[in-house]
Amino acid sequence: MRSRTPDRLCAEAVDLARAAAEEAALPGTVGEHVDAVADGDRVVTHLFECKEPGYRGWRWAVTVARASRAKHVTLDESVLLPGPDALLAPEWVPWSERLRPGDMGPGDLLPTEAEDLRLEPGYSDATEEAAGGPGEARVPTGVAELADAEDADVVPGSPADQPDTTTRGSIASVAEELGMRRARVLSRYGLHAAADRWDEAYGPKTAMAQAAPANCVSCGFLVPLDGSLRQAFGICANEFGPADGHVVSLGYGCGGHSEAAIMPKPPRPAAPVIDETVVDPLPLRPDRTGGSVEEAGPAEEFGHS
Repeated sequence: MRSRTPDRLCAEAVDLARAAAEEAALPGTVGEHVDAVADGDRVVTHLFECKEPGYRGWRWAVTVARASRAKHVTLDESVLLPGPDALLAPEWVPWSERLRPGDMGPGDLLPTEAEDLRLEPGYSDATEEAAGGPGEARVPTGVAELADAEDADVVPGSPADQPDTTTRGSIASVAEELGMRRARVLSRYGLHAAADRWDEAYGPKTAMAQAAPANCVSCGFLVPLDGSLRQAFGICANEFGPADGHVVSLGYGCGGHSEAAIMPKPPRPAAPVIDETVVDPLPLRPDRTGGSVEEAGPAEEFGHS
């Protein structure tokens, strides 16, 4: 049972504790005695201020002890510990939680956990099922034979010695032949998490979408996705748009909408029309009497009528 009252002899061993702290610390960095804390029966820890730059609020902790029925106090250990107002480094965070989008570079590897909630098994391996893996159902012999009867592996012996599954007829092999051999696929949680990220980056609540004349659902530059994401997302194919090559929400929009502003064609001037059936009247010229007569034509000027 730990005693709350410090042992008298151990509590009085301040000089012994200070000497141990000064031996471990830099010269002149051990300050005033702060407190004596009882750690147990005849075990006391003396606390001294630390004046070393960079360790504000830290304290030298020197533990002394005394054997039962002994009058001589011995040194246990000395260590530098943070106090209530100590300046501490931020709490350590694993690298997997510190990683942010865009941190990966060429050659970097990002391993995923075996129990990653964003992924789920893409298929059930027949070898594990046949071995009676946890949570897996054993593949019936008849089903395995029907799956690949011609390529069945036959071994000498009775029918009971024949393998339950075949190499080519296993689920993994069939998936590989169909080009679908993915050990894990996106889970429902992973799908929703990705949709939330895309909607936050290129969704209807962004400032760009709020100022857009129309949404992406009616834009000719939208490339729809397959599967369930088709109902809410697509890929922008407008090279001048801010989301070119990104997954955008159907409620997103920008000024590059295909139908936002169709530029009218410039008007064409009308073709000139020449009317050869109308003769222009001749201008009038003044006569000798002060009147005006019609200007003579070329024939009258040369005396021809």
